[in-house]
Amino acid sequence: MSPDTTRLNKLIASHLGVGRRQADYLIEQGRVTLNGQVATLGDRATPDDKVVVDRTQLVLAAPPDLTYLVFHKPVGYVCSRRQQGEAPTIYSLLPKKYHHLQPVGRLDKDSSGLLLLTNDGDFALKMTHPSFGKIKEYEITLNQPLEPLHRQMISDHGIELPDGNSKLQLERLHDGNEQAWRVLMHEGRNRQIRRTFEALGYKVTRLHRVVFGTFALGNLLPGKWEEVSRPSQ
Repeated sequence: MSPDTTRLNKLIASHLGVGRRQADYLIEQGRVTLNGQVATLGDRATPDDKVVVDRTQLVLAAPPDLTYLVFHKPVGYVCSRRQQGEAPTIYSLLPKKYHHLQPVGRLDKDSSGLLLLTNDGDFALKMTHPSFGKIKEYEITLNQPLEPLHRQMISDHGIELPDGNSKLQLERLHDGNEQAWRVLMHEGRNRQIRRTFEALGYKVTRLHRVVFGTFALGNLLPGKWEEVSRPSQ
């Protein structure tokens, strides 16, 4: 046994901020790989090994320059490196020095608002994995007034989607306007908000994210960014 090795569950627990039992659970579920192989309980690793949890690599030996960017994504841009059809990519708005950063979660082409980018895999996992319960807040507009019964269904019971139940917390965005709502959620499945309302016959005509965990969009203008030196998690 190399003196530089550490139990894998301890490494996962310390990097994700979870208990060792939860780290063991992730290993038992086959959600952890070690150097490309599915990990098993009792495995050990070094900072030079490649440990991946839910397809996100942990940064065991942190690089010297970790960067965190708060970006105001405009409508019409995609969160990918390659242009998709006529839709430009968000990287066309960012200086080349930030092109190595990855989005933390995504916003679809027709959505706008707060987007985080980083080269810190641990941070990205903590912000997106459901077990950490990071709250995301959106401002949305519907194509028609939301029926009280439908609001109750979404908030109290959730709507069954092909990938599971979708339960959202809804608040009126403007008094008396039954088409403008504030949505709070802990999950972040693909197009979850849009699909939830579509299941009830509504179309989301505007979707704008204003809060992600402890980060808020504030007065940052569309297409602009701000580098954050010490992000709070």
